[in-house]
Amino acid sequence: MPETGRILGIEGTAWNLSAAVFGDERIIALHSSPYSPPSGGIHPREAAQHHAGEMKAVISEVLTDPSEITAVAFSQGPGLGPCLRTVATAARAIAVALGVPLIGVNHCVAHVEIGRWACGCDDPIVLYASGANTQVLGYLGSRYRIFGETLDIGLGNGLDKFARAKGMTHPGGPQIEALAREGVPISLPYTVKGMDLAFSGLVSAAQEAQAPLEDVCSGLQETAFSMCVEVTERALAHSGKDEVLLVGGVGANGRLQEMLRTMCDERGAAFYVPERRFIGDNGAMIAYTGALMLAAGQTLPLEESGVNPGYRSDEVEVGWRDAGADAAYAMADVMGGGGARGAEAAVTAVGDDVLKRRLPKGYRTPTLDHRLISERTRAEARMISAARAAGVRTPVIRDVTADTIRMECIEGTLLKHVLTPEHIRDAGVCVGRLHGAGIIHGDLTTSNIIISDGVPVFIDFGLSYRSDETESQGVDIHVLFQTLESTSCNAECLKEEFVRGYGAAFPGAADVIERVDEIRQRGRYL
Repeated sequence: MPETGRILGIEGTAWNLSAAVFGDERIIALHSSPYSPPSGGIHPREAAQHHAGEMKAVISEVLTDPSEITAVAFSQGPGLGPCLRTVATAARAIAVALGVPLIGVNHCVAHVEIGRWACGCDDPIVLYASGANTQVLGYLGSRYRIFGETLDIGLGNGLDKFARAKGMTHPGGPQIEALAREGVPISLPYTVKGMDLAFSGLVSAAQEAQAPLEDVCSGLQETAFSMCVEVTERALAHSGKDEVLLVGGVGANGRLQEMLRTMCDERGAAFYVPERRFIGDNGAMIAYTGALMLAAGQTLPLEESGVNPGYRSDEVEVGWRDAGADAAYAMADVMGGGGARGAEAAVTAVGDDVLKRRLPKGYRTPTLDHRLISERTRAEARMISAARAAGVRTPVIRDVTADTIRMECIEGTLLKHVLTPEHIRDAGVCVGRLHGAGIIHGDLTTSNIIISDGVPVFIDFGLSYRSDETESQGVDIHVLFQTLESTSCNAECLKEEFVRGYGAAFPGAADVIERVDEIRQRGRYL
């Protein structure tokens, strides 16, 4: 990184007010003053009042020589509006007083960048798990693309909500972690929708559970974390990357770190997690990312320095990294040749057929692992047959056991390797037929469609289910659109072609596509 002098960074998106100075390729100073509510959760106005009262003291701790500061960076969003405005006001005042540039930093992207810097990783799949945000990210074409995210509440907020219901103080995560070590996990709802997650049902079920609190905490952690690791592994397999980075406050949980490390070891990927002072919200991540942005010329005029409580990580133009090309995938033919391994299963050739065997996951508890393997194997066999009856080409099923399906071998190329408008439009027609028959694929990614003799063949129905609801259909397509956005620089054109094919095959297409937009909006900071 070119020399940028010393950057003052101020973080204050939610509970923690923090400031830091970055320069000479190091964190020169870092100081924080967290807001701790007397009871319940964080009240935005009270947190902002805390930040305003502590601002001078926090900045004074790190700003020993104002004349050395060459720019002021602040957390522009996402976050709680009153807190963001308090920090932005302070940042503007300091920048004007010092006569230096102002830099608005995306809080989520800053987590990723401080993690990359602190750990020395290059191009990881990122699990970002904090209070209000839960996302799986990967870099492509000058942006951090979202492979998957929560469809309702962030993981940290879900844990805090459960903790409050059980009389714990804020933050609840560390207390849940301590109790979970003493418990035996109970069975709770597991909700993964393709690359996306939903925690509300899980948290509600945990609150209502009658088991000992230690057992409930253990079940809550094991279930929620397994969901996160599963989606991270799916992104890792789909993208062909070989690094995983964990960031965000929930990432301080030792059990989550252990599960991700186990998954990475099983896949031969490298796992990284920054030291504790960099993993949660902190001023260092704002100062460091501000230095990157200053070097790239991404400063902010005062008139454009308004805060953005819903600032998505994929809205940021990442001018400080090489734009790159479309993701370099491993060109494995999932259904042909000698076989291959995906995120969940190994596929091996047996004569003219293939055996798809769901693999046990070392990061999941044996009880949960057995349950998911059995449920998904049976469901996949049923839904493959139903999809064929609806006019969508799938492999022909030969035999089914508890963890294995024997089926027809489909020779061809994964759609993710041949993302042409024609193939995407044909895939849209097939999805329209599925939805018209009340079938939700559940894992609608370009890794689960094979182009064989020019025709889309749909595979991997392990997360599929029956539904005629517009919401379920919208989530199905939302997953596909996220995959296109995270893996193709031509995503908008491809999405238009998909909609064209989908609309030709499904009369309710217009309502579903409108719902897809609504679902995307829910992914913003809550």
